[in-house]
This record gives sequence, C-alpha cells and structure tokens, in this order.
Amino acid sequence: MVARPVLAHGGSLGGSARESLSVPTWLMLGTGGAVVGASFLLATFATDRSALDWLVDARRRFALPAPTALRWAAGALGVATLVGIVVTGFVGPTDPLSNPAVVIVWAGWWAGFVMSTYLVGNSWPAVNPWRAIAEVLPDLGREYRWTLGAWPSVAGLLALIWVEVVSPLADDPRILAVTVVAYSVVTLAGAVVYGTDTWFRQADPVSRVFRYYGAVAPVGRDADGSLSLRFPGAGLTSDRLDGVDETAFVVAILWVTTFDGFVATPAWRTLARSLVNLGYPIAALYPGAMVVGFVLFLGVYLLASRLARRTAPTYVASETLARRFAPPLLAIAAGYHVAHFLGYFLSLIPALVAAVTAPLATVNPGLLVVPNWFGGVAIAGVLGGHILAILAAHVTAFDLFPGRLQAIRSQYPFIAVMIFYTMASLWIVTRPDVPLPYLQ
Repeated sequence: MVARPVLAHGGSLGGSARESLSVPTWLMLGTGGAVVGASFLLATFATDRSALDWLVDARRRFALPAPTALRWAAGALGVATLVGIVVTGFVGPTDPLSNPAVVIVWAGWWAGFVMSTYLVGNSWPAVNPWRAIAEVLPDLGREYRWTLGAWPSVAGLLALIWVEVVSPLADDPRILAVTVVAYSVVTLAGAVVYGTDTWFRQADPVSRVFRYYGAVAPVGRDADGSLSLRFPGAGLTSDRLDGVDETAFVVAILWVTTFDGFVATPAWRTLARSLVNLGYPIAALYPGAMVVGFVLFLGVYLLASRLARRTAPTYVASETLARRFAPPLLAIAAGYHVAHFLGYFLSLIPALVAAVTAPLATVNPGLLVVPNWFGGVAIAGVLGGHILAILAAHVTAFDLFPGRLQAIRSQYPFIAVMIFYTMASLWIVTRPDVPLPYLQ
C-alpha cells in the first residue's frame, strides 16, 4: 500500500505508469497481429451452420425470470448516488482522491460499472438516475419526434470524452459537479421534449454505450423482458444496428477508448509539440485529434466493407455489410477497456471504499499496487476481445451468406481491420503514461 498524489487525467487517476515490456515492441505487436490472424484461420474450420446457430441460440436453455421487483430500488439508488455526487462535489474535500464525486464517477462508474456491462450484463436502464427522474416529469414526446438517428449520440460521445481529456474533471470536484449538473439539465430537458424512451434509446450517448456493451455480456434481456444466460459475445451476431449512423457509433466507442489512452503516450506528446511548433493552434489540438482519429477509424472500417463486396463476391450493399459486421467491434472495445481500466479500478478500491464510508473527510487513502506481471493481463484483455470479435464476425458471415467460401472470403477485409486495431491497442497499452501536453 502507498499513499501519494495522483494525476488529473481520468485514465490515470491511479497515478502509476505502465511498465515497459521486456521484449521488443515490434515483436509483441507482430505476435498480437499474428494471434488475431491465426484465430481467424482456426475459425474457418467451423463451417457447420447448425453448430454455429446453436452457439448463438443456446441462451434459450438458461432462461431466468427478470428481477422487475428491484427496478424501483435500483432507480432510487441511482438517484441517491447522483445527488451524493453533486453534493459532495460542491461541499466535499478538495483532495480528488478523498472526494466521493471524483472517485465514484471515475473509479466506480466509468471503470468498474462499465466493465460490469460487458462482463456481466447491462444494468444501466435500472439504475440510470436521469431516467428515474424523467419518468416522473411531464412528457411532450407526442408533440416532437426524433429524426436525427444516432448522429447526435456520436457527436455527444466524442464531446464527452474530449471534455474528460482536456478538463480537470478528475482533479477538481467542483468542476466535475458543475459538469454533472449541466449534463443533467440537457438530459432531462431532452427526455421531457422527446419522451423518456425515445431520448434514452436514440439520443443519450451514455445509455447507448451501455446498451451496446451489454451485447458482449453473458447476461442479456430477451424480447419478452426476461433475463437469460448466453455465450459471451452471442449478442454481437444479431442484426441490431439500423444504419450507417449506428455503425458510426460503434466505431466511435472503439475510437474514444483508444483516444483516451493515446493522448497519454510519449508519441502523442512528440506529435503535439511538433504540430504546435508548425503553427497549429493549441485550442484545436485535442478536438482536431479527436475528429481526425474518428474519421480515420470510420474510414478504414467503411473501406473494409466495400472491399468485402469484392472478396466475397456479393450483391449485398456495402452499407449492409458495414452494419452487420460492426457489432463484433464492440468486443474489441471491451477488451481494450479492460486493458486500460482494470488495473486502474483495482488500485483505487481502497479510495472508493474510503470515499463512500467517509464522504466529507480528507482521508488520504492508500492505493493498491498491482504487480509488474499485471501488464500481461492487459495484453490478454486486448487479445481476448479481438478473438471474441473474430468468432462473432464468423457467425455473422455464415448467417449473412449462403455459401461457405463466400462467407469466409467476406471476412478478409474485416480481419485486416481487426489486426490494425489490435496492433494499435497493444502499442498503446504498452506505452508509459506521460502528462498530457498543453493542458497544465
């Protein structure tokens, strides 16, 4: 156990830098890409459609009754937590490691709770405090209809992560409380105007993130509202996206998780300083990187969907291919989230316990120090997510195409994209954390 100050960036609240690997970086990256490629080659041996269908539909054998009686209690707990975050943000300790608002939001919610949505199941609809409050407010949804699709959710997610990166939300509890209040006003106003169900399903980026991550989890909700057990990733094989806008949101989830780690690497510091020295405005540095990176990730993926029409070959539209093969990318995002936040969450458990039990005291809690070998867990998380994505894409291909060879060949471009994502993620998680340039 150690007690020391921590950095302001939300992804580094734990205060410790990542350890460098004892093997050459190029060898580790090449091995990671080879693992993904080899996993695809092994998956091609599984071509029995009945076996693949059973893998997806096995959840029906483990149906569980939905815990609807706990919904009101969960909603009340969510509202109480929201109120506690706002109150302690304004009147609690100024030390971020002792303030419940900071520790609960970053360690308890953005790290721990998000991991629960794809490792266990999505419980956010039950505990969402804004939804619980909106359900008792007037509803004007019959007068206004949502016609913008998922694009506002894409913009909202990019904006939220940009604010998280460039502002001292994890260092100043007051600023965090103001941000939570502002988000609450916008969210509740939107729910009143467009209706609770419409807003939290179509517009709210946070609810959409949790719903999409829930497709990775082994616990899901069936059409009749009951809960069921299923194989992890089975929910990624369904036709759950409606268009390119929702495909873009999936890519945005993958990109913002990558961006959160990339801006804390020495490579970004060097690039940022070079751009500023060339005259690039500092104010546009981080938003520009956010937008350019998202466009790059989305462009690479849409290019893969176009190439898949040629490698298959097929008359299926590239937009349809992009929509059907996008959900497996959520497993990649989940794997990288585990790599980026698992050690961070574990190290802050003492601070989380202390903040909840003594919300108004400056306790200067210790941090759990993860062992050096824990870096291997991060790498395993990245590779595990990519392998799960390959299996989900394989099942999707055999559901989409009638021929075996056509189904296998349609995956070639997407596997290349996954290898690209794999090597980028592995490179980031093995870089040491550095202070973000031009934000001090």
